[in-house]
Amino acid sequence: MTRVTAVVLLLLAVAFTPLSCRSTGIKVGSKKFTESVVLGEMIKSLAEDAKVPVTHYRELGGTKLVYQALLNGDIDVYPEYTGTIAEEILGADVADSQAAMRDALAARDVLMSRPLGFNNTYALGLLKSRASELGIEKVSDLVRHPDLILGFSNEFVDREDGWKNLKRHYDLPQRNVSGLDHDLAYRQLELGAIDVIDVYTTDAKIGIYDLKLLEDDLNYFPRYEAVLLYRADLAARYPDMIDSILRLEGIISETKMMTANSRVELDRVSETRVAAEFLDGELGVTVEFEEETRSEEHTSELQSRRKLVCRHLLEKKKKNEKKKITTSGEDSETEPLHSHSVL
Repeated sequence: MTRVTAVVLLLLAVAFTPLSCRSTGIKVGSKKFTESVVLGEMIKSLAEDAKVPVTHYRELGGTKLVYQALLNGDIDVYPEYTGTIAEEILGADVADSQAAMRDALAARDVLMSRPLGFNNTYALGLLKSRASELGIEKVSDLVRHPDLILGFSNEFVDREDGWKNLKRHYDLPQRNVSGLDHDLAYRQLELGAIDVIDVYTTDAKIGIYDLKLLEDDLNYFPRYEAVLLYRADLAARYPDMIDSILRLEGIISETKMMTANSRVELDRVSETRVAAEFLDGELGVTVEFEEETRSEEHTSELQSRRKLVCRHLLEKKKKNEKKKITTSGEDSETEPLHSHSVL
């Protein structure tokens, strides 16, 4: 075995070791957008306030990856949204009432907090100048403009509550639709390369880019109340920590969340500092922290996401192989495939 091969194998072994085997205490996760990271930092700080060791794995990926990490025990808690839970996690067969969600999640050993206080739903947005030029006020107006170019975040393109069912709901005729990074979509919109994007209604960039949010006149999008999802065994392991993080319930308004997002994205203040200052002002919690440089933050986030995606792809590949074996009808001595940790 060459030295290079040995190094590669060692790196792969580290990447495919579950986080649950590589860290102690509480493991907080967050998705790949600013708001989720800010909320993750709040959870982390409140856990530390309860004297619990905690690690925040920032920007791990999209809904499916992060939720699977929670089920697998690779993380213990992360911020989520009720609309996403109903449509993307539990599916359309589960009623979208919060009581029904709690029951369905509890059956999976996952608990849900009460709402944190704000609704961050999806909306479609155009530049105000472009919307005025075309006379577009609501989503149904898009039917009259089949040649518009739509640029949506990759997750919105794939989600059950995203483009594919929105298109059916409104009978939208646009065919020039692409998936791209959310930040890139704003820049492409400003340049005139695309006409319509998806936005989160607490997104700080809405005002900066002077967007017109289209009225959801056929009531497609559900409410996306921010909540915390956490493993059911967490209360037994760290009861004081649960009490501490649940202090977030009901204290974050849409305005406060948009302000926090704006400070990170526009003023270039770190998510850690924004979260700490919010907790100090709202709950009187003093947070001591050392801010990483942007470069250090970026490197850490890339490493976390790389490990997450690698494990997810490995699991998906093995499931596909198992499906092929099952459908082929051929005898095989292959051992049963077990669910792997995502991280």
